[in-house]
Amino acid sequence: MEKTIEDPPTSAVLLDHCHFSQVIFNSVEKFYIPGGDVTCRYTFTQNFIPRQKDWIGIFRVGWKTVREYYTFMWVTLPIDLNNKSAKQQEVQFKAYYLPKDDEYYQFCYVDQDGVVRGASIPFQFRPENEEDILVVTTQGEVEEIEQHNKELCKENQELKDSCVSLQKQNSDMQAELQKKQEELETLQSINKKLELKVKEQKDYWETELLQLKEQNQKMSSENEKMGIRVDQLQAQLSTQEKEMEKLVQGDQDKTEQLEHLKKENGHLFLSLTEQRKDQKKLEQTVEEMKQNETTAMKKQQELMDENFDLSRRLSEKKMIYNALQREKERLEGENDLLKRENSRLLSYMGLDFNSLPYQVPTSDEGGAGQNPGLVYGNPYSGIQESSSPSQLSISGSVCFVPKQSR
Repeated sequence: MEKTIEDPPTSAVLLDHCHFSQVIFNSVEKFYIPGGDVTCRYTFTQNFIPRQKDWIGIFRVGWKTVREYYTFMWVTLPIDLNNKSAKQQEVQFKAYYLPKDDEYYQFCYVDQDGVVRGASIPFQFRPENEEDILVVTTQGEVEEIEQHNKELCKENQELKDSCVSLQKQNSDMQAELQKKQEELETLQSINKKLELKVKEQKDYWETELLQLKEQNQKMSSENEKMGIRVDQLQAQLSTQEKEMEKLVQGDQDKTEQLEHLKKENGHLFLSLTEQRKDQKKLEQTVEEMKQNETTAMKKQQELMDENFDLSRRLSEKKMIYNALQREKERLEGENDLLKRENSRLLSYMGLDFNSLPYQVPTSDEGGAGQNPGLVYGNPYSGIQESSSPSQLSISGSVCFVPKQSR
């Protein structure tokens, strides 16, 4: 299993609030040989149900809270808890992440709420038999290894510079992305306001159009009535003219009545003409309102197209950002491989990292002094130190490094 990406869930749970009997650790050795992987076997009790974020950590004996883990591994959930074999599980800790000292440690099972559900017996990391070791190295081999280390350091520095450049590009892209996001939010707000305004204007126009239609219907009804009235008046006038022809100015009252009817007919005709003009004006007003509504709809469509274009550009920026992030992670992986190779070469030479005339740069200079057993520091960061310090002395072409017995 590779190195975990995120820290496990922890809490400040004290020892007297733990339930150590719900998970039982099996086949725990008294000591494990440094440099090898360690397999941790454990069994779930009948009433215990594991969850997705449960984890197993290696704690130094004497720990007070679950935040003091040295390293940890996530628990693999069994498919069928009712199966007997599902109760017996195991995880494997890689040698690279294990402690290098000879202190006493123990396994602890911690659930996703930060409560300890099981703890193992103490054990150590030390070899079975410690004897003096004689290391013979020629001066030429030492110089060759030192030259190789310098080349690795130079390449490591180039990778760090490249990583800084990528981080700067990432920061610039994030700033630009934030700016585009703010512009998009502004445009969305404007678009919403315009949509609301268009809706209000449309409702107003529909109401006014309805009122105009009602007025038009009233005018049409009145015009029909006026037409009927005109026909009636014309028929009455025709009858009166026939009577006038018969009377031949026989009666003055009839003549005055005829004049009065003619004037009334003229007034009615003028009123009818004015009503027709008003009807034409109403029709022109309705046509102008329809044109204004069409213009507003076109403007709304343009705003929607511009909003879609901005969304597409934002998606492209996000894709570029993700590509840069993956390149950054790849470079960090190569940097870790170089650090491991440096550590392996130093171990092969029997050299103490602190006794070198130069220091190999680390990927995180600020984290070198942190305690790897604390949750606030990455338990996997930094160069692994040698399990036992050695003294190097070079005389002529042969180096003797005695290893002290404990």
